Amino acid sequence: MSKLGKQPVILPKGVECKIDQKVVNIKGPKGQLKLKIERDIKFLQEPQQLTLLIENPITCPSKFHGLYRTLINNMVLGVTEGFSKQLELKGVGYRAAVQGNQLNLQLGFSHPTKKDIPEGLQVKVEKNVLVTISGIDKQLVGQFAAEVHHMRKPEPYKGKGVHYVGQYVRRKAGKSAAKK
Repeated sequence: MSKLGKQPVILPKGVECKIDQKVVNIKGPKGQLKLKIERDIKFLQEPQQLTLLIENPITCPSKFHGLYRTLINNMVLGVTEGFSKQLELKGVGYRAAVQGNQLNLQLGFSHPTKKDIPEGLQVKVEKNVLVTISGIDKQLVGQFAAEVHHMRKPEPYKGKGVHYVGQYVRRKAGKSAAKK
């Protein structure tokens, strides 16, 4: 059995959990999330916690036990606290703006780059270079942040590009430093 899968998921006050035929619905103060379980996992629901049990260890290995427990725990955290990622634009002329349901980025290309903001996410831009992506679905927040990050990855010579806040970019010496 999975060590992580054995631990119960604690449901704080204000969070409701309903299980209907392998579909877990978590409802909280910030919203509602669903997850379809496609493995042989049984749920033991108590007043303020949810425990996952494996029905058939042959069809459901322990790795799925821990995976689904973590996914459900992330859903509970999302509907209570939410998740956010911050990106920072570094470079001359690099800036961002939110226009309606699109994130408009100028990343040194000859044209502005536009990215549609998925439903369920909030994007805020501060000082034209700090982009904050927040929402209740951890996977959706991380995926959108990764897509924006990959539009212009940080380059190692001048450090220009889209950085996660706190990301370390190893800098390299240029050709002039190599000649010495």
